[in-house]
Order: sequence, then C-alpha cells, then structure tokens
Amino acid sequence: MEECISVFDMLKIGVGPSSSHTLGPWRGAERFLNELREENILSKVIRIKVDLFGSLSLTGKGHATDLAVMLGLTGADPEYIPIDSIDKTISEIRKNKQLHLAGERMIPFDMDTDIVFNKNFLPFHSNGFTFTAYTPDGEYESTFYSIGGGFVVKEERTNAAKKEIIKCAFPFPIQNAVELLDYTVKENKSISEIVYENEKSMRTEENIHNELIRVWNTMLECMYIGCHSEGILPGGLNVRRRAFDMHQNLIGLANYSNPQEWLETIRKTEVKFRQILKWVSCFALAVNEVNASLGRVVTAPTNGSAGVIPAVLMYYMVIENHQAGEKEIKQFLMVAGEIGSIFKKGATISAAMGGCQAEIGVSSAMAAGALCELMGGSPAQVLMAAEIAMEHHLGMTCDPIGGLVQIPCIERNTMGAIKAINAAELALETDPKNAKVPLDKVINTMWETAKDMNTKYKETSEGGLAISVNMADC
Repeated sequence: MEECISVFDMLKIGVGPSSSHTLGPWRGAERFLNELREENILSKVIRIKVDLFGSLSLTGKGHATDLAVMLGLTGADPEYIPIDSIDKTISEIRKNKQLHLAGERMIPFDMDTDIVFNKNFLPFHSNGFTFTAYTPDGEYESTFYSIGGGFVVKEERTNAAKKEIIKCAFPFPIQNAVELLDYTVKENKSISEIVYENEKSMRTEENIHNELIRVWNTMLECMYIGCHSEGILPGGLNVRRRAFDMHQNLIGLANYSNPQEWLETIRKTEVKFRQILKWVSCFALAVNEVNASLGRVVTAPTNGSAGVIPAVLMYYMVIENHQAGEKEIKQFLMVAGEIGSIFKKGATISAAMGGCQAEIGVSSAMAAGALCELMGGSPAQVLMAAEIAMEHHLGMTCDPIGGLVQIPCIERNTMGAIKAINAAELALETDPKNAKVPLDKVINTMWETAKDMNTKYKETSEGGLAISVNMADC
C-alpha cells in the first residue's frame, strides 16, 4: 500500500514565516507534549531544553524557530492562535523567564540558555530538533525532524499500528504522475474528480467543502491584509512592504469593507497586460509579506512559497472568469494539492533538502496544473503544465539573507506565480503527444539536482545572496 497524502496535508493553515522552520517545530512541540502526557510525566516536568540542529540552527532565528517551539510548548495551536497574542506571549516568556507549559503550569524557561543552536547536522534530515524534559526522577528526550511543508516525523517509525494509519485507503492510490493519468483515462474523470473520490474516503462531502473553502478564505484574507498593511517588515533587513503601495496604485479610490467585496471590486478594474502582471505580483507579495510578519498563511506547499497558489487562483477569479466561485476554488485546490503530493513522494518540498526549487518550483507546478484544469486543459495537459513550471525552476538555490524569509523569497513568489500562468498557457496550446519531458522525469531530475546541490545553498544562509549581501548593506 502506498502513502496517503491528503489535499489538506499539502495546504495547511498556520503561522509564518516558514513551514519547515516555524510550523514544523511548533507541531513537533505539540507532539512532545502529547508524549509527556502518554508517559504520565507532564505534571512532573521542572525544566525543558530544546536543541536545534543543522538548518534549523543556522537560519532558526531568522525563521522564528525559537519562538515557534516556545509557542508550541505552551499548547497554542498555530491554526487558531490569535495572531495579535503572539508578541505578548513571547515577551512574557522573555521577561519573566517562565513558560506556561501546555497551558497548565508554569516552569522556569530562559530562551537564551534553554534553546540551544547546534550547527552540526543530524544524519536523518537537516532539520532536526530534540526536546529534553527534566523531572525529579530523570530525563525524557525525543527527537523530531521537520521535513518540509509542516510535516514532522521521527526517525524510528517502529509503531506498526500508527504507521498503518497513514497508509492508503484511497480508492485511487497515487504514487506518481503516470498512475494519476492512468486513473483519469480508465475512469474518464478529471484530476480533480479523482482527487475528490480519494478525499471522500477520509471525510464527508460537507467536511471537504467546508475545509477547502476555509483554506481559500484564509488565502483571500491573507492577500487582503497584505494589500492593506504598510510599513517595515520585522527582522532587521528594513524591507519595506510593497504590496500596499502597488495595490493603491492599481485599485485607486474604491469602496469595500471585506475581502469578498474587495475581490468583486478588483473584477471591475482595468485588465491590460501590465496591470495583470502587477495584480498577480501584488497578490503574491501581499501573502509573503504577511508570512514574513508571523501572520496566518496557508502552506502551499510551504510558507516560503505560500504566495504562488493564492495569486494564481485570484488571477483566475478576478481576470479570467468573473463568474468563478466555490466550485472552481475547490477544483483548483484539489488539483494543486495532488500535484504537490506527487512532488513530496518523488522528491522533496523542503528547501533545507532541495533548495528553493523544492518550494517555489513545486508551488509554481501546483498552481500551473490547477490553473490548466480550470482553463479547460485535459489531464495530460495539466501534468504538462506542472512539468513546464518545474522545469524552469530546476537548480534554484535557497539563500535567504539574514536567515529571513524576505530577500529573495518574497519576490520569488511573484516570479513563480507568473511562470505558473505562462506554463498553463503553453500546455493548453500543446498536444501532450508531442511532450518530450514527462512530469515524473522532471520530479526525478529535481531530486537528483537536490542531492548534488552544495549544502550551503540549502537554507543555511551560508551561500549565494545570503553572503553576497549582508545585513549591513540593508
């Protein structure tokens, strides 16, 4: 049986700036609390130490990994925590040197000494982190790995029963693009219809509908907030938000009071080619500026690449199809999620493992394929669109200046979105019989490229722009 990856695994709601460096460690902290409960030692804990290894250590502060593990240890849920409460919680921990463990009891916690940044890499994965709980009776230690997109695993998967839970009960188990295409031919269904049948094996139709719309509403709200927020992004690079000014120049004087009214207003604006480019870029910038500010975003498939899919879906809704609604939103998200899952199974969605090709490249492929289906593309054309988008991101390195998900990450989302639209259009104008590079081959090539890539270009801030441009230059 093959591994089941749901659309909702690929499109998670969480807090920025990074799915692998923020959301993953946060979820790891939650799992550690559950382990302490299972061992009946949570109430006995007198101290907790956190060790961050490899990439989590090298770019951890820039990605707020230290803040994420503290918030996770308080029992806060990244999907629902009030964003405006984050700064207050962190400030209290820093000031009082105490942490409200699991929201149940206070323990001493000094973030300067109880969070240790270890530059050495653990063998299993470059994003390793270990929690150690101290009790009067001894110690309890547990190591996790954040493997990209908010996914967290342990090296020793010894519990067969738990392992079976993630094994496939899908009617159409999919490991690669060839299998997906075969199902669409045999069943005479679109890719989104195949994905929907799989999702129905896990959830009710009502739940699928509600959760997909909640994902979209989170994306829409994120774009809305980003387009209406000005100022400087946190972190020390003094990066000025650009979505606000770009949005003002595009929309001019307009009256609206919520994200949906805003969407309808944009539908009435001028749609010349330059304006379209600016709108798509504005949507992507908005999302990733919110992400850089520890705002709420949807990993798609990661936080660092969270702007591509919302920008392309918004493009379809406000430029291509003014009648588009919930049906098209769900269709787009299901196709995008499935393409992302194929990349995760065949390669990686972690920049710490594969460079930025694993984030922006994958998100662009997801968006390209999803847009292609909405524009009337056949399943073969959908997969071709995804292949084209990734093909032109191969080898892209991850080199965040100062370890922050800002430069060049924010702009890369705009480029990934534009490439996705272009890839979809190219695929729509191409007979799949004439395609030379199958999607599975480009996924394999991406993985081989990732393995050959120098470690300093994999989210370590030890190469590329990260060392060519330093904090002082900013």
